Amino acid sequence: MSTTARAQKAPDTRGPVRKLLTSFGFQIIAALVLGIAAGLIGRQLGATAENPTGLSATLDTIGSSYVTLLRAAVVPLIFTAIVASISNLRRVQNAARLAGQTILWFAITAFIAVIIGIGLGLVIQPGNRAGEGLEPGDPYTVGTWWNFLLGLIPQNFLGLTVSTSPGATEGAFTSTVGFNILQVIVVAAVVGIAALKAGKKAEPFLVFTESLLKVIQRVLWWIIRIAPIGTFGLIGSAVIKYGWEKLASLGWFAAAIYIGLALVLFVVYPILVRAHGLSIKQYFSGVWPAVQLAFVSRSSIGTLPLTERVTERNLGVPRSYASFAVPLGATTKMDGCAAIYPAIAAIFVAQFFGIELNFVQYLLIVIVSVVGSAATAGTTGAVVMLTLTLSTLGLPLEGVGLLLAIDPILDMGRTAVNVAGQALIPTIVAKREGILNEELYNAPREGLPFADDSSDDDAPEADAASDTAPEPAGAR
Repeated sequence: MSTTARAQKAPDTRGPVRKLLTSFGFQIIAALVLGIAAGLIGRQLGATAENPTGLSATLDTIGSSYVTLLRAAVVPLIFTAIVASISNLRRVQNAARLAGQTILWFAITAFIAVIIGIGLGLVIQPGNRAGEGLEPGDPYTVGTWWNFLLGLIPQNFLGLTVSTSPGATEGAFTSTVGFNILQVIVVAAVVGIAALKAGKKAEPFLVFTESLLKVIQRVLWWIIRIAPIGTFGLIGSAVIKYGWEKLASLGWFAAAIYIGLALVLFVVYPILVRAHGLSIKQYFSGVWPAVQLAFVSRSSIGTLPLTERVTERNLGVPRSYASFAVPLGATTKMDGCAAIYPAIAAIFVAQFFGIELNFVQYLLIVIVSVVGSAATAGTTGAVVMLTLTLSTLGLPLEGVGLLLAIDPILDMGRTAVNVAGQALIPTIVAKREGILNEELYNAPREGLPFADDSSDDDAPEADAASDTAPEPAGAR
């Protein structure tokens, strides 16, 4: 197995204060604190979700604009990343085995997470401790197995969807354009496999796709650099819109969710890391930039470029494998949204409506969580997954309306755990298969995880060794 070492850099002459101020982690934390402060000031000035003010509108615009920037590149990123990753798998030995191991470990960790969720739901009994004033409501979207399967069939090459709804004025209609991420994945996978089957005639297409992926990633790095600004707006807006008082009636439910997320992130994941002979400290220091961005953006897809970068650069997973496993994980690896949350939420709904669950229904919760993760498709929120679980169990879908008030608050933690798992599994599989660059994994964390210190042209040896080791720190 060939390896690559970190590129030699000039000595860092920055002082400790400048190092701290330019630290991505410090900037995110500072933006969190400032955002909370701005949100609290806004609430003191009378701003609410129903009564916006200039400050709240500004914070909302900053936050939503940043998420829009992240999502703008999602479709080209997903398409080019999957096509390129499939083509890169031809350079990797035992590609089928790697794919199988990845999916297996996705299922194993999802199983552990859902068992923890069921256990917490039975012990804490959040549905029996719900406060007064909760009223059932209709969910704004419903997930079913049939719709999920139909959703895999592309309606067009781009996975483009258009929905029309009545506008604010009589006789007016508003149309919105969106993308079905699952359909984009299916199209990209088919195109990538077809390109492999076409052989040499498809080489120009694959070269163009890889070049386009580089361009898209470079743009995304620039977007990620301004993450602290987006964090400030997102957190400030969330404090104004939702406030902590909404946790009062659902306090036990929120506590159960965050206890479950903490157990998975800080107990289960470290145990798996240590069981594979790796440093827990290095894992957390490596993955933390992506976890921070996931917490504030609430989107696994939006965090995907940073997740892939830290998986390659910090955790030492070969680029050719990471470019396959991380995008796959961003759409199907959801320990927070598809395991912990639906398990506790389903038990909450059953307890709230006085429905006794039997063993078969608990078993169905496990099966839905392990098999149905792709229904969340890496988008913000887990309502689709919850409605899928409730409909499978035969529980009232109106129960979803009970939980929507605090869903954004819960979604921050859920998405952070999702992303941590999406980087963990490729690391574990790479270690088990003997292709993990442990020198890179154990190296000190220096600079921004997405810093483009030099172009690929400056480090041609990186691509030559990419089938077994990640790029040098200065590459890309």
